[in-house]
Amino acid sequence: MSSGYGMNGGPSRCFPFWQEVLACYVVNSNEEDASGRKKCSPMLEDYYECLHHKKEAARVQALQAAYRKAEAEGGYKANPPTAGQIRNLGILGKEEDSRAVLGSK
Repeated sequence: MSSGYGMNGGPSRCFPFWQEVLACYVVNSNEEDASGRKKCSPMLEDYYECLHHKKEAARVQALQAAYRKAEAEGGYKANPPTAGQIRNLGILGKEEDSRAVLGSK
């Protein structure tokens, strides 16, 4: 929520990310030189992702498109993925399972 408070009265879900951004700005910049703020762009990007979920939405759309394409080609009927492969879709360190399910190289 824009007030900084969550739905149940506590801090909002993105408040910890905002604290990281502010801490980075305090450490890396001063009144005379604001060039240190460039170091804070990863934290700011994480904060924006928490607010808007744009990267997550793009990833979900890509997975859905790949699934629809494979379903249209009939690829799953011949060689269906295992339950473990489906659970591991999009998880770091489990890229080989994602490739096996999605059929990408």
